[in-house]
Amino acid sequence: MKTVEKLLEKAISKIPKEKVGLLFSGGVDSLALAFYLKKLNYDFTCYTVGIKGSKDIKAAKKLASELKLKHEVRIIPKKEIPSYLAKVVPILRNTSPVDVSVGLTTYLASLLAKEKIVISGLGADEIFGGYSRHKDSKDLNSDLKKGLDRVYNGDLKRDVTIANSLDKEIFAPFLDKSLVDYSLELPATQKIKSGVNKLILRELLISNGISEDSAMRLKKAAQYGTGFDKVITKLSKGSSKEKYLRSFFNVASLYSSGKDSTYSLQLVRDMGYNVNSLVTIKSSNLDSYMYHTPNVDLVVLQAESLGLPLLVEKTSGLKEDELKDLERALIKAKKKFSISGVVTGALFSEYQASRIGKICDSLGLECFNPLWHKDQASYMKEVIKAGYKIIFSSIAADGLSKEWLGKEITLEDVDKLVKLHAKNGLNVAGEGGEFESLVVDCPLFEKKIEVVDSSIEMENEYTGKYLIKKAKLV
Repeated sequence: MKTVEKLLEKAISKIPKEKVGLLFSGGVDSLALAFYLKKLNYDFTCYTVGIKGSKDIKAAKKLASELKLKHEVRIIPKKEIPSYLAKVVPILRNTSPVDVSVGLTTYLASLLAKEKIVISGLGADEIFGGYSRHKDSKDLNSDLKKGLDRVYNGDLKRDVTIANSLDKEIFAPFLDKSLVDYSLELPATQKIKSGVNKLILRELLISNGISEDSAMRLKKAAQYGTGFDKVITKLSKGSSKEKYLRSFFNVASLYSSGKDSTYSLQLVRDMGYNVNSLVTIKSSNLDSYMYHTPNVDLVVLQAESLGLPLLVEKTSGLKEDELKDLERALIKAKKKFSISGVVTGALFSEYQASRIGKICDSLGLECFNPLWHKDQASYMKEVIKAGYKIIFSSIAADGLSKEWLGKEITLEDVDKLVKLHAKNGLNVAGEGGEFESLVVDCPLFEKKIEVVDSSIEMENEYTGKYLIKKAKLV
């Protein structure tokens, strides 16, 4: 027990000796940190947040009084929670109810803290067996090691991301390597006994004069102790909490005017994400590998019908330049529309998906590909059955002819495409360039597109374009 104490003091001593803030929940983890910060003569203030009636606030006040700690509390009005979720969800790029609720706690407590350095009790559960599931473990230390991997790759990254967004630095002394390595070798009986978890930490505090009542207090996880999970559940109004949280995740649609980009937009919106803008790349290279080109100017009418703002970026269509132009467009969209993600209509094209994915990664954006590897024939029928009115705006494949251009595609036409696939390998969804499509009406549109003037230009028997000279919304 004394070795644990020395290692914990050593871990805390690595924190710069300046004014620091402690995320103080009233549990044994933050209690231990407060005790040793005080013992090591740190100038620190404890910070606690929660809704009115929060169990964490009640416990934290009691402990702060007992230890004579500087303590600040903020009760968060329930009506303010959505405005904070609108900040936290984009920071995390995550809509997991647990991560968001815990992240919200870290965000609000760190926001309350005046200091640049904040200290967290993260990691104590994983080295001392703090969760209920640990009580039934057959090999506790093995399970704790697995849990630590999740903490380092998930929870710690979450908290660091939140702290950085507030221009703060976060320290987690319980994750100090020396303390972790030693603690993971301790017998399970020193960590959990008679249903009491984190026993060694509790006994250590009692031996230092902390009341048994305070040291032995069993605390619920942050999302429950603060009351934030309860508020989010209520705000979800019967829907799943994750779907509700997605409404704070702004997404731009990489929009081309065709069936794939329009339907993927609908699918992501149906998942609960807030698709708040369209980004269109207008290429002067009619044979671009990356971008749809026929009748792309009609995105202006489609954007109006969708009720979404449109950002158009021009590109020469040269292989490397068109990627730089896409990156520039997404940088503009991120700034203008506060997006945290991008949705694409990619089906099977590794060329498109990988390049867009790399750009999104470099910009800190999530990339959604809801159509990825859908069965081509089933997908085409799914779109038509969903009420999409689609016409072919170009063809370039053996078996397709002038009659396909400008006509509304039916379920019977899909069957014909399937037969052509069996005959010559044609991609039923057209992603191999066999055809390009234009959505003239769908459930998302407030008005449909009516073609007023058009013409057909054929290069040969199987290659041609349907050129729309004039169209309007009706």
